[in-house]
Amino acid sequence: RWSNIILDEAQNVKNPVTQQARAIRRLQGDNRVALTGTPVENHLSELWSIMSFLNPSYLGSLEGFRRTFAVPIERYQDSGASDKLRALVRPFILRRLKTDPLVIQDLPDKFEYKVYSNLTREQATLYEAVVKDAMAQLQELDPVDNTLKRRGLVLSMLLRLKQVCNHPALYLGDGSETGQRSGKLNRLTEMIEEVLAVGDRALVFTQFARMGALLQQHLQATFGQEVLFLHGGTPQKQRDHMLQRFQDDANAPHIFVLSLKAGGTGLNLMRANHVFHYDRWWNPAVEDQATDRAYRIGQTRDVQVHKFICLGT
Repeated sequence: RWSNIILDEAQNVKNPVTQQARAIRRLQGDNRVALTGTPVENHLSELWSIMSFLNPSYLGSLEGFRRTFAVPIERYQDSGASDKLRALVRPFILRRLKTDPLVIQDLPDKFEYKVYSNLTREQATLYEAVVKDAMAQLQELDPVDNTLKRRGLVLSMLLRLKQVCNHPALYLGDGSETGQRSGKLNRLTEMIEEVLAVGDRALVFTQFARMGALLQQHLQATFGQEVLFLHGGTPQKQRDHMLQRFQDDANAPHIFVLSLKAGGTGLNLMRANHVFHYDRWWNPAVEDQATDRAYRIGQTRDVQVHKFICLGT
């Protein structure tokens, strides 16, 4: 039995049926604490999972919680159920905002910008083809009997459109050269050049590991210097070496490309004062967590956050 059990990055147990979440709940301890920046990322059941670790049975069974709170709040925006749930969990939550005067005095300013770029002719052609193909498939489906299939098609279309906006080579997967084929990549290259010119460092986030590899190759070839790349398949030893090098070595590379899932939480990278979100995630809270790799206690310079959007999409 343990005196204290403390979960850092507690959103990692947001799915109550995973082996990790079940193992955590089996631990015995006198005091329990969970620390997280995103207690609810997608569904209220994630809050139930964290609370079931902290105070088992307090919010009832998962099925009862879904019936009483999750469905009424998520599907019908039931304000009564929201107020009741808020009253139940509030006594157990100590919340610290970065806008808190006691915290903000230890942090520099953060500036967020939307960076707009045009599609190239190749991208616009691919974009239109993906939309037409998806719409044709949707029209063939019965709108009543195939609701889930329709949603799946729409989600698949959105994912492919994001790939087209990133770069034709990512969408086509043909190993072709990056060149000047992506308006978004052309704009990123211009901005990275400005960052390097003044000796600053940058984090570049993308949700696609293959896009991360393309970015690494392109930026290394363009600027003639090493670019780091961290993704889910990076071995732990190599990952630790990269992180320590970027943070502590004055001669380390100035550009660090990271996949959003692998590098979005649990890292301290305050040597960077520019954060680029090359493509956008479905949930802004996940992007904010990634930004916080640079914007956290210990950062001494203002942080510039650049979020890329393609015009006309």
